[in-house]
Amino acid sequence: MSDKEYVVGVTGASGIIYARRLLEVLCLDARVHLIISEQARAIAVHEGVSLDGFDAIYVDPHLLSADIASGSCRIDGMAVVPCSMKTLAGISQGYSDTLIGRAADVCLKERRRCVLLLREMPLGRVHLKNMLAADEAGAVVMVASPAFYHRPETIDDLVDMVVARVLDHLGVEHTLGPHWRGYDA
Repeated sequence: MSDKEYVVGVTGASGIIYARRLLEVLCLDARVHLIISEQARAIAVHEGVSLDGFDAIYVDPHLLSADIASGSCRIDGMAVVPCSMKTLAGISQGYSDTLIGRAADVCLKERRRCVLLLREMPLGRVHLKNMLAADEAGAVVMVASPAFYHRPETIDDLVDMVVARVLDHLGVEHTLGPHWRGYDA
């Protein structure tokens, strides 16, 4: 196992499958602190996706005294996958009422990688303003919008494409799919 350490927050937006795939990759070679909100757990059941059984440190989403709530806890980055609009609003405004929000706040203030994978459409003006504020605070804001240039054949192919981009921005090497090489490649 590498010496890399990440936080993964899973919030109450559709798309728990993205979190599962991210965990499948990250937990192979890194220490992962996993925070799952209560709403995310409910949506995981509804979507038929389990987030149990990973070699991760499962952390209570209300435990604001967790080590990852402090800037002195050295982690390599954080991803909130999927990131609800409520969580985006909290992160973009520095309002940390849960451990997911606090851990993201710490990543941003310490200038560490923080990726927010949103899964919502259409986007309203408030969402767009919060996305801009999160970007200005240093977060990488992504929308779960898979590309089709790699000619996906399954839903898993689409999920892998999005998760590959999250991993790219966390600085994690992976083999989830090809990178764009242009039309002549």
